[in-house]
Amino acid sequence: MPASPTAVVVDDERLMREQLVARLKDAWPELQIIGEAGNGSEAIAMVQSLEPDVVFLDISMPGMDGIQAARAIARAAHIVFVTAHDEHAIAAFEQGAVDYVLKPFSTARLAETVARLKDRLRERPANLDNILSLLASKTRNGKEYLRWVTASQGNTTSLITVEQIVYFRADNKYTVVFTKDREAVIRRPIRELAEVVDPDVFWQIHRSTLVNLNYMAGITRDFRGHLSVKLKERNESLPVSESYVHLFKGM
Repeated sequence: MPASPTAVVVDDERLMREQLVARLKDAWPELQIIGEAGNGSEAIAMVQSLEPDVVFLDISMPGMDGIQAARAIARAAHIVFVTAHDEHAIAAFEQGAVDYVLKPFSTARLAETVARLKDRLRERPANLDNILSLLASKTRNGKEYLRWVTASQGNTTSLITVEQIVYFRADNKYTVVFTKDREAVIRRPIRELAEVVDPDVFWQIHRSTLVNLNYMAGITRDFRGHLSVKLKERNESLPVSESYVHLFKGM
């Protein structure tokens, strides 16, 4: 094992990268973080130029995702997959050639990963062809659905899981995230969110609104016949545009 092993951290969410880097510094002080990348293409270029010993690689990223990037760099470095989906990670981990860490990061789980990496750094990176095929088959359309957002409230940035989100609403160039007891702002547009949320959980009911079905209490109709969604946990109702009325037929 190198005296001072090196690593690159890859995640499209800056806050996630910062959290992982901070946890790694505590769990493995000898490890040098020599680069951070925000997508798969950057990761490949960084690995080729910096030649790290380890790559902590997020599975779900826009554009080239972690599975695609891993196909290009697997022989060049030891891969640790970063994911929010336990079932995907465990299926790959059972193959024995890679490790994983789950979001949000657990100190105890990261310590286990570090211990395994220290052993594996004595060997050449494993052939991951079978594992990558397995991971790709276990993600829908080769990608994972959105599991959280990083949102701003004044000068504070926080992580909000999708299970906490009642609905998203577009507001000029921003999107407002509504939970049962607060509001926060993200820069991701509704159009993009609609492509990455689980359609079995979030319905688009207006060009500016995505609602979590788990927080939908029912629907109402005004004297003009216009539909609105009544919410659990919040007092406001959300209008349904004509383009999405068909979703509620039979209710």
